[in-house]
Amino acid sequence: MSFLLYEVFQADKMWQNLPKLAQQVDKETAQAILQECAKIAEQELDPIARQGDEIGVSYKDGVVTTAPGYKKAFQTYVDGGWTALGGDVNYGGMGMPKMLTGLHEEMLCSADISFALYPVLTAGAALSLAKHGDEALKQRYLTRMYSGEWSASMCLTEAHSGSDLGIIRTKAIPQEDGTYNVSGTKIFITGGEHDLTENIVHLVLAKLPDAPAGPRGISLFLVPKFQVNDDETLGEFNNVSCGSIEHKMGIHASATCVMNFDDSKGYLIGELNKGLACMFTMMNFERIGVGIQGLGAAVRSYQNALEYAKDRLQGRALDSKQNGVKNPSQEADSIMVHGDVRRMLLNMKALNEGSRALSSYISMQLDYATYGEGDEQVKGETLAALMTPVAKAFFTDLGFENTVAGQQVFGGHGFIREWGQEQLVRDARITQIYEGTNGIQAMDLLVRKIATSNGAMLKVFTDEVNTYINENKDNDVMAEFIAPLGDAVNDLTHLTTDLLAKSQTNINELGASANDYLHVFGYTAMAYIWARMAQVSLSKKDNNGESGDDFYQSKLHTARYFYTRILPRRLSLIASAKSGCDCLFDIDDELF
Repeated sequence: MSFLLYEVFQADKMWQNLPKLAQQVDKETAQAILQECAKIAEQELDPIARQGDEIGVSYKDGVVTTAPGYKKAFQTYVDGGWTALGGDVNYGGMGMPKMLTGLHEEMLCSADISFALYPVLTAGAALSLAKHGDEALKQRYLTRMYSGEWSASMCLTEAHSGSDLGIIRTKAIPQEDGTYNVSGTKIFITGGEHDLTENIVHLVLAKLPDAPAGPRGISLFLVPKFQVNDDETLGEFNNVSCGSIEHKMGIHASATCVMNFDDSKGYLIGELNKGLACMFTMMNFERIGVGIQGLGAAVRSYQNALEYAKDRLQGRALDSKQNGVKNPSQEADSIMVHGDVRRMLLNMKALNEGSRALSSYISMQLDYATYGEGDEQVKGETLAALMTPVAKAFFTDLGFENTVAGQQVFGGHGFIREWGQEQLVRDARITQIYEGTNGIQAMDLLVRKIATSNGAMLKVFTDEVNTYINENKDNDVMAEFIAPLGDAVNDLTHLTTDLLAKSQTNINELGASANDYLHVFGYTAMAYIWARMAQVSLSKKDNNGESGDDFYQSKLHTARYFYTRILPRRLSLIASAKSGCDCLFDIDDELF
């Protein structure tokens, strides 16, 4: 993490060059934060994660109780000020940049995704409230959310309305005092009810009776579990109840609730009928956060699998007859001698480190969008919007792939509960589904971002990469990375042009190729970041052309592995994307 922050992205210099950040964070502060976060993850969260999965949350008569140890761990987390880490400084937040809070989230998710969901959902809701809420709401609710006294949830989905939010049925009836009576039922609500905080603030999408049809009629309301009195004490119960909890494949210690609102008093956030835009502030934050969840599970999987592979003795190396037995004092070699085990581990290593680096790059764009000015801010906003669906879908697809790979390294031991690998597989699976399925993210990238801008948004990214390529085209030491990176960017550009042209006569071409396209984009973007990491590592080289330090040697070898064994994945994806949509739509539904 320090390598990325200070050597690859030079975040400490960036922070000092942004006036809105310069007074809040420096390298020393950032390092202290990450060190303390590591302690929380290791000492408080890791010990409760296993029993959290096995016992889970419980429900009785509308009351949800978290797993043993969660309430104590959450209070420790609150006492450390972590709930304020990325918050608005005007309301008690610490105002730390996303580059830092993103790494913080990864640590939490590696330790326990279920625990991480409670504060991360609250942070996302706080972001939406801070940007769109009026001053009275921010003073009353935002300060308590940052202090950790209150938590929050995001209430979008209904039984008949998942991705199509335009058909929600939850109603908001205007009242004479300017409030609204909100009634309806929401499902799949993470942290909708629990015993960690004394009040829960729900951000609820609803429609007024005379609202326009579809998504243009959605408004956003703040609906607390308990009303707040004028003296800031908690008041009456606000008719917000949990009807049941979901029994899930994974994240058992996260309360996933069916929430009922029965003439519950709500407060408008933003403007009427523009609630979806307000909620997207939170949703985009959460989508990047979900990508980090996938990464966190994958990192834990790699750590587990590597330790196991070094200790597990099975068989002899294939070359033992030619080169002698590698471990003559034992009856077998460790499974590290087997090519396929090394393949799985290096895949995990390259994809995890690439995902962390690309996540940090996207976080940097968010920081420019939030704290920058002028062209710098505009570019940050564009790149952050472009790459949000990539962060969510690409990182979670790779995260699930890597949890399964870790399980495979364990063999039969990966399938039983004792080693913890099967929990990572189960927990990671939801990350590909919630906050907009990965197929929807692919459509968001190709249709809403690329096609709608006629490729202009993509050009902002490819221009940056091509500038980097041109700056290093005469650097012989970097040739092994620059040449294939140039090929990848050119292929991405040509694929984009081809798909946009085809879509002019058949719009289904975009839907048919969107998933392939997102992954081509992801591998290409990751190649750019791996080149930058390799360049830093090469700068530390000794007289033999390799790094003189184990860390940089490892980084350089992993970069080469990514370029040699993983980047070529994009070629088959490009062929698939270009194959057209006829093979999908020519078959009648009855023939499936």
